[in-house]
Amino acid sequence: MQYHLNGFVPGNPDIKAPATRLARVNRPDGLPERVDVLIAGCGPAGLCLAAQLAQWPEIATMIVEPKTGPMEKGQADGINVRSMEMFQAFGFAEKVKRESIWIKETTFWQPDPADPAAITRVGRVQDVEDGLSEMPHVLINQARVHDMYLDLMRNAPTRLEPDYGLKVADLTVDSDTTDHPVTVTLESTDPARAGQTVTVRANYVVGCDGARSNVRRAIGGKLHGDAAHQAWGVMDVLCVTDFPDIRMKGIVQSRDAGSMLILPREGGYLVRFYVELDKLHEDERVADRGLTADDIIAKAARILSPYSFEVKDVVWWSIYEIGHRLTDRFDDVPPGKAATRTPRVFTAGDACHTHSPKAGQGMNVSMGDTFNLGWKLVSVLTGRAAPALLNSYSQERQAAAQALIDFDHQWSRVVGARSGAHAADMPLVQRKFIEGGQFTAGLTVRYDPSALVSDAARQELAAGFDVGMRFHSAPVVRLADAKPMQLGHVIEAGRRWTLFAFAGASAPEDPESEIARLCAWLEHDPASPLLRHRRPSDEIDTMIDVRAVYQAGFREIDLGALPTLLRPSKGRFGLTDYEKIFCADQRPVQDIFDLRGIDRALGCVVIVRPDQHVAHILPLTARAKLTAFFDGVLLPGPFADGDPARTLGMGVSPRVAAVVR
Repeated sequence: MQYHLNGFVPGNPDIKAPATRLARVNRPDGLPERVDVLIAGCGPAGLCLAAQLAQWPEIATMIVEPKTGPMEKGQADGINVRSMEMFQAFGFAEKVKRESIWIKETTFWQPDPADPAAITRVGRVQDVEDGLSEMPHVLINQARVHDMYLDLMRNAPTRLEPDYGLKVADLTVDSDTTDHPVTVTLESTDPARAGQTVTVRANYVVGCDGARSNVRRAIGGKLHGDAAHQAWGVMDVLCVTDFPDIRMKGIVQSRDAGSMLILPREGGYLVRFYVELDKLHEDERVADRGLTADDIIAKAARILSPYSFEVKDVVWWSIYEIGHRLTDRFDDVPPGKAATRTPRVFTAGDACHTHSPKAGQGMNVSMGDTFNLGWKLVSVLTGRAAPALLNSYSQERQAAAQALIDFDHQWSRVVGARSGAHAADMPLVQRKFIEGGQFTAGLTVRYDPSALVSDAARQELAAGFDVGMRFHSAPVVRLADAKPMQLGHVIEAGRRWTLFAFAGASAPEDPESEIARLCAWLEHDPASPLLRHRRPSDEIDTMIDVRAVYQAGFREIDLGALPTLLRPSKGRFGLTDYEKIFCADQRPVQDIFDLRGIDRALGCVVIVRPDQHVAHILPLTARAKLTAFFDGVLLPGPFADGDPARTLGMGVSPRVAAVVR
């Protein structure tokens, strides 16, 4: 974490200085007449987006929520490793790790062959296989995740707070204007003002308002899919039991009573149970059965037999019906019109995909939706990218949601199957759990080639950084202070791209090495994307952050002999940024070049998007392709066609001039 760039600031560095001028201007009733982005819903998808937008005073943001205050308990609890990587970019992964319970093992229970009326443990497996991520799989109350996003918003320059007691009732889009074309009708849910409405105009609206989304309805979207006609109950309880795996994640399949998932919760005592209840008729809804918490408890006790089970306190419970549904549109652009129209209204989370909670993906995929959308909205609204960038949201996230629906179809049926199903050497549910491990960890999302993702033509230069997939972090040592760290942790939530330059076989101090020549070109050549997309007020790394990784150990390299781009002067005092250069960790099985299959002879460039997905892999010498890639994403700055060395006051030595030529 870096701060004090423009002067010493005491206190908590997570609390940003309040903006002196905000784009959002409120009326006397506390609501704005117009905003850049209006978010419907304070669930994980909505708050993930709001936390990103809150950092930008020039973006007027509003987030509305029908409830009268923040969530306190219930709903989702599982945080997969991909979401933990995302939390690292937001800066609160360590807090989540401290408060949560880490899921390290999953156990499997089925009828005891000696006494089928009783259950016995038939298998156990490591929950997340080694090497998938530096982050753990954890469980924590969804409300605490909300709290952390809300803290980011309150501590951001905009001091953004939700507007509670309001829901989106309807909206219309005026295609004849580009000036706040979406008119949103907000309806009060406060009993004292129930039914009263107010309108707000917006440039963009994002519906994170659940499966019954009014935003989705307003743009003509519908959820399509099926239901399994099976009622399940979920409860968070404090209980006393002699079941031995109560603090493990467990899948229990009984002979006659059905199936159950057991999830230990944070704090050491709380436990969540997902319990199979009754089959439903084709035309029956789960509410028709009148099931209660007592029904969930009674069924759980039957499934756990012969172990005792006494519930002391029910913290939260709910009854639900499994459904697998996907919307036909993630934005308001009609099919076939993406070439001539850009979206103004989006949906995310349950508003565009619903499924069972048993794979633990609901909150995770919902946050993934708006983590994908957030940096794109910021880039467009701050004038760094053209609005056409926003078409990529639906293209990328609809495919990810379809993969989730397909997986959940299969997994729900395996978990709910009658007991006794076996693969060749283990219970079928255990086999399927292992096969789906990377999916449930959130690590199988791969975005297809587009302007934002190249093809994999040079994948061999860094085989372990799959193009289109999330950047798989690995250990490094920061050169300036010898700090061991994860390379991926330098990526922060925002709009900035990261360009990782991995050095080839040349000596680090060699001024003619390919990495030195690349850095000189990036720093001084008019074709450099760092200069083509730079504004006069920008630091050199405002839009594209260049980081270098060398193969030698940190004690073997002279920092002062490395390219000046990797030691940039920044801020009003011209202070040196010492955190751009890293070395391979020399400890056994820690070398990033080995771990990620990086070509030691040639090195390479790995371009990473603001949402941590790998966008491109190139040789260190591929100048034209590097320029072309960023030209396809970012708008040119005022010096794109001029002489940045002259206009930005950058002196160029004869040696550097020779190198960049």
